This record gives sequence, C-alpha cells and structure tokens, in this order.
Amino acid sequence: MAHESTTVPTFSKHAMVLDSPEPPSVWKEVTGTVKNVLVPRDNKPFSPSCFLTACIKGLFPVLQWGRNYNLKSFRSDFMAGLTLASLGIPQSIGYANLAKLDPQYGLYTSVVPPLIYAVMGSSREIAIGPVAVVSLLLSSMIQKVVDPTVDVDTYHKLVFTVTFLTGIFQASFGLLRLGFLVDLLSHAAIVGFMAGAAIVIGMQQLKGLLGLSHFTNSTDVVSVIKAVSSAVHQPWHSGNFLIGCSFLILILITRFIARKNKKFFWLSAIAPLLSVVLSTLIVFITRSDKHGVKIIQHVHGGLNPSSAKQIQLTQPYVVECTKIALVCGVIALTEAIAVGRSFASVRGYRLDGNKEMMAMGFMNVAGSLSSCYVATGSFSRSAVNFSAGCKTAVSNIVMAATVFLALQLFTRLLYYTPVAILASIILSALPGLIDYKAAMSIWKVDKMDFLICMGTFLGVLFGSVEIGLSIAIIISFAKIVIRAIRPSMEVLGRIEGTEIFCSIRQYPMAIPTPSVFLMRVDCSFLCFMNANFIRERIIRWVTEECDTMKEKTGDKLQSIIIDMSNVMNIDTSGLATLEEIHKELVFLNLQVAIANPSWTVIHKMKIAGLTGPIGGDWIFLTVADAMQACLSFKRDSV
Repeated sequence: MAHESTTVPTFSKHAMVLDSPEPPSVWKEVTGTVKNVLVPRDNKPFSPSCFLTACIKGLFPVLQWGRNYNLKSFRSDFMAGLTLASLGIPQSIGYANLAKLDPQYGLYTSVVPPLIYAVMGSSREIAIGPVAVVSLLLSSMIQKVVDPTVDVDTYHKLVFTVTFLTGIFQASFGLLRLGFLVDLLSHAAIVGFMAGAAIVIGMQQLKGLLGLSHFTNSTDVVSVIKAVSSAVHQPWHSGNFLIGCSFLILILITRFIARKNKKFFWLSAIAPLLSVVLSTLIVFITRSDKHGVKIIQHVHGGLNPSSAKQIQLTQPYVVECTKIALVCGVIALTEAIAVGRSFASVRGYRLDGNKEMMAMGFMNVAGSLSSCYVATGSFSRSAVNFSAGCKTAVSNIVMAATVFLALQLFTRLLYYTPVAILASIILSALPGLIDYKAAMSIWKVDKMDFLICMGTFLGVLFGSVEIGLSIAIIISFAKIVIRAIRPSMEVLGRIEGTEIFCSIRQYPMAIPTPSVFLMRVDCSFLCFMNANFIRERIIRWVTEECDTMKEKTGDKLQSIIIDMSNVMNIDTSGLATLEEIHKELVFLNLQVAIANPSWTVIHKMKIAGLTGPIGGDWIFLTVADAMQACLSFKRDSV
C-alpha cells in the first residue's frame, strides 16, 4: 500500500494564510482577561456563592495555608518573629527619625501593617515595616510642601494622607492587574536609585552622628557637604560621634561574623537592639545628656491612636499628596516584590504580584487610619526572617505582638537613648542598598542600561529623589523609542543541507541564495514611528544588492522575500509603507514575496485591500515556501 504524503499542497498553504479567521478585538481580549481573573478556573458550575468563595480565598491566602498550619511551624515562626522584632524595633525608631517623625510612629508602623499583611500577603518570608528609602522619600518630598520644624501637625496630616493614598494606589494596581506599572522602573534604574538613596541617607545621618543642632533639609550631596562644612564652626560634642562610631563598628563586626558563619545569624539580628540597650545604659549612668549627648527623650507608648480624622482629601494639599503617594506606592511595591520574588525563588514557590499589591494596599490604608506611615517589605529584615527559619507569615504576627508589648511596657526606658545610636543603626543597614556587583554586570551586559543606572544614581545624588526617578523614566522611554524607531533588520541565508534560514551576520556559514534577496524585519509593531526607516533600509539594501550582484556575476536580482514572522501588528502607516515598498520593487522589475505574516497583519492587509496588489499567491506560510516559489519563478522567467 502506497504511503501517503503528509506535505500540505502549496495552494492549501496559501489558503491557510489568507483565509484565517478574524483575530479577537481589543474588547474581547480585555473582557477575556477580566473573566479569567474573576471566574473560578475549574469545571464546577458557576454560581454567586462559588464566585464569592473564590474571591475571599484569593484575597486572604491565610485561609488556604492556615488549614495545614501546625505547632512545629509555629515554633519556627515564633523564634523568627522574636529575632525579627529584635532588629525591627531599633530600625523602626531610626527610620521614623529619617522620615522626620517621632520615634513611636516607626513602632506603630511595625504593628498594624504586618498584621494585615500576614492574612493577605502571599510571601512567607517578607518582613513588613518602615524602610529607609521610603522614609527618605516621604521626608524629602513632603517637607517641600510643609516644613516639619515649623508646622508639625500639618506635616503629620500630610504623612497620613500620603500613606492613605499610597494604599489606594497599590490596591488599585492589584485589583486592575496593573502590575506592569511597577516595571516602569527597570532593574538598572532600581540599582542606581538604591545606591544614590543610600549615600544620601548616609550623609543625612551626619546630623545625628555629630550631634548637630542645625542641618540642611535638602537631600543633594552638595547641600549636605555645605551644611557639614558650616557645622565645623558650630559647637559640637565628641561624645555623640564616639557613641555612634563605637556601636556602628560593633554592629558591622557582628554582621561580618554572621556572614562568615551562618549559624551566628542571630548575632547580627540582635546587635542593633543590644546597641540601643547598652548605649542607653551608658548615657543614663554617666549622665552624658548633661554634657552634650543628644537623646531622643519622650517616646509615647500604648495602643496605636486613630489618625482617621487627620487624613485630608481636600485642598490645598491633595494634589501634592497624590503625586507623592504615586511615587511612594511604586517604589514601595518595587522593593517589596523584588524582595518577595528573590526569597520565593529560593523556596521554590511562585509569588502572586497582584495579590502582593492588594495586600500592600490594604495594609497601608489600615495603617494610615492608625498613625502609621508607608510600610513595605524590608530586604534586611526579610533576610533575617528567612535565616531564622520562618515557615509562614505568622512571624510577622509574632513581631507585631512583640513590638506592641514594647510600646506598652518599655517606651519609658528609651528616654536616654542617644540619637547617635539611631544614626549608626541606619548607617549599618545602608551597605546592603549599594549593589556595585550588579552595576558592574549592567556595564558589561548593556551600556544603555548602565546609562540609566548612572543617570538615576547621579540624579538622586546631586539633584533630588524626584529628579533621579524622572531621569530613570525619561532615559528608559528614550531607549524604547529609539529601538522602536530604528528596529533591527537582518539579511538571511540558508544553512546548507537544511530548510533553516538565519541571519548572515550571526551565522556566517549561512549561504545567500543567488538571484533571491531574503531579509527579516525584527520589530513587533510596524507603525508610523518606524515605517519610513524600514522602507528606506529595504530599498537601499535591494539597490546595493542589485549593483553588487551585477558587478560580481553579471546576474540580475529577480526576487525579494520579506520575512515578517516577528511583526505582530501593523497600523495604517505600516500598511501604506508596505504598499510603497511593493510598488518601488516592482518598478525595479523584482518579484516580492511575503513570508509568515501574523494573524493581525494579514487581517489588516485584507481589510486595506493590500493582498490584491501584492498577490495572494505571493504571501506564504513559511520562508522555505517563499524561497521555493521564487526559485521556480526564476526558472520560469529564464
């Protein structure tokens, strides 16, 4: 019995290309996405109760993993939570000082947001609380609207309003699946931003480390250097510097030991709290506060007071608060999701970015109503949480409960805590923000990305946080626009003995086919931005190829194949350009073939009536089919 050939006849391949159904409209794609999000993905019949149950389970992951929670996991989470609190309490106080707030606000922020995140978040390792970069963002941007040293009450109101709006933005990003907004800041931009912010934060701590009474509110390095230079002529007390540097060295030594031996991770975790206790005891015994050592004095304890009435959503500051909240929301989400994904990859599970956004949003909204400022995931505390062996987000609950007990019982003991120790704790956390290895890798891999990294870094360092972020976004979009305007185009050749066609530049062994010029357009969208560039490049290449072939062999170029497999979409300018290219090449007495146009491209070509002038017989499913037809055309025309 004869074996039937499985090769699809040429006419049927043309039919497959030209007679494909219409692609789905934008409206169908949007509604399909919403349906996939809202409707449960199982075979059960849809009902309101099933939908509600699925929504509740999606909103509160604790309902899923909590069913299998056991005493063994709790033991691990309990120890991790206590270790986390020993690091989080002194850091929270220090970051509140960085945000130009009283110490208790940092502690408040380590109580409510972690509790909300524990039941709504999808990460097991993230430790929630105030962080250095967001604290700097708040203080540097809000103090341009209201000076905290002049009008403390209004400053507090703006902080709570920004926190509330930040939560609204973050929750909206998650509900509307707008996670791509977080990706507006590329990896290179984040590396540069974090490094610049770390240096700015470090220089801001010179005020506390030197015990200066007057210091600049500006964050750029030039203003800080001028402030330090002028402070040399002011009276300052060496006791502040001595205490700060001594305990900074102690914290760094314990961190070095912990890195060398992972068993001693707890040593670096408790070092900040131990430093606070010892320095406070030293100041109390020696009464150094009477001799120029600055202390934090009163820290209000007790339950988080309500701040709902302080949120101002009316003029005159609502526009400024909205702008600040959007920046803070994106930066906080970027840091938290980056931290969560890094630990999730180690543990081998997937982090749901949209759930994280909703969890972050709800916790900041709740925090804004309970005297908290913007909270997010901290890399340093999350690393401690991971090293301490946490199993679930219950470690955040244990940490929050410990901080709450500290607010109830121990805030009076912080009266004599020196301000310099807070500066040293913040300084000890900054080296982790400067990732010079990543910057070197970016330089080696992509020079344009390195330009984004350095532009952001220098913008934050010599300008402001807003300038640095603006530079990052402007250069990133410029990079996208440049690559869209000038897309890559390749001349293709055949790998000998195969039907594989690839770039001659990338694979020198690829052989061009005589009398047939094959090229590929490497852009996903053939549109008004790049249509003219593509037309000029194709015509110039074809003209040069005609001249070269005539000089070398005396033969004529007879066919042109345009591989459009990478062109996913086309607009009216692209269609007009495609028609112009066809006319110009036909005028040069060349046969034009198009290979593998996408679903959308062929649909728009049919609507625009472009398949007629080009010829349906010269639109092919594969490059190999187009090449075979062009070679046959050559033989027929000879």
